Amino acid sequence: MDPVTHGLTGVMLSNLFPRKKGTLLVALFASLAPDLDYVTRFWGTEVFLRYHRGITHGIGALLLVPLLVGMAARRAYRGRLLFFVMLSYLCYGVHIAMDLMTQYPTRVLSPLDWSAYSLGIAFIIDPYVSAAIVLAILFSMRKSVNRRLASLICILFLIVYLFGRFYIKGKVEDYLRTELDEYHYSLYPLPNDFFRWWFVTRSGDLYKVGFVDLLTETVCVKRVLNYTERIPEIKESKQLRTVRNFLYFAQKPYAEVKRQDGETIVTWHELSYGFFPGDHFIARVRFDRMGRVREEYFRF
Repeated sequence: MDPVTHGLTGVMLSNLFPRKKGTLLVALFASLAPDLDYVTRFWGTEVFLRYHRGITHGIGALLLVPLLVGMAARRAYRGRLLFFVMLSYLCYGVHIAMDLMTQYPTRVLSPLDWSAYSLGIAFIIDPYVSAAIVLAILFSMRKSVNRRLASLICILFLIVYLFGRFYIKGKVEDYLRTELDEYHYSLYPLPNDFFRWWFVTRSGDLYKVGFVDLLTETVCVKRVLNYTERIPEIKESKQLRTVRNFLYFAQKPYAEVKRQDGETIVTWHELSYGFFPGDHFIARVRFDRMGRVREEYFRF
């Protein structure tokens, strides 16, 4: 989820606890703490993509950081250590759980295992999730409303909503399998859509990408792509820092080669975000006539 939603979630979760000095600030900080890896943006976008949702979103940080936040809060506000630690663990853990719902990969088992995981049932910015949290916060501000009850109802709604998306995704995949005979199927959520999903299928070196709509029972194949690494420039591009960082992040990478004006241009696409118009989530490398790298860059 996006940082704004995470921050609002911290505010909402703080209403589950007694109103003590520092409760809101600790909940807000713990809910945003996993995204401290945003500092890597200073070293470039491709570096950010490599390290975002890495160590700060892993089980190691989950065990250590909330404990440190709780200890710091106890010294600052002179409250009970157990209270602040429990609050920090809840907010930090919910942040990671919410990120796992999106298609952006999360290395939740780091540093024990650096594999990336994703349930892929919600888009990174989900207006229904954000709206439910905002409503819970607004209702909790009214004196006639039990703020704990408002937060619990919001949490129940989010659980039902996300479980519903998980169920719909399974139904969409079942339908897609009846329409396309492939080896591997992957579905990705679209912004503000329930029954229409973006798909990427693969059989050997052949990719198919497009939209599947469960409501209208239609499958639209947008592109059929043949992947090969027999082209030398593709192999060479994989040794460059920009492409290495891109491949570390990408779930469905695909390399496209164009030759123009004596140059060879290798463009790596992240097919799971292929529904965005234009060039987004790509790594591009330009080779001159002699096969030397002239330029390499990433576009977010």
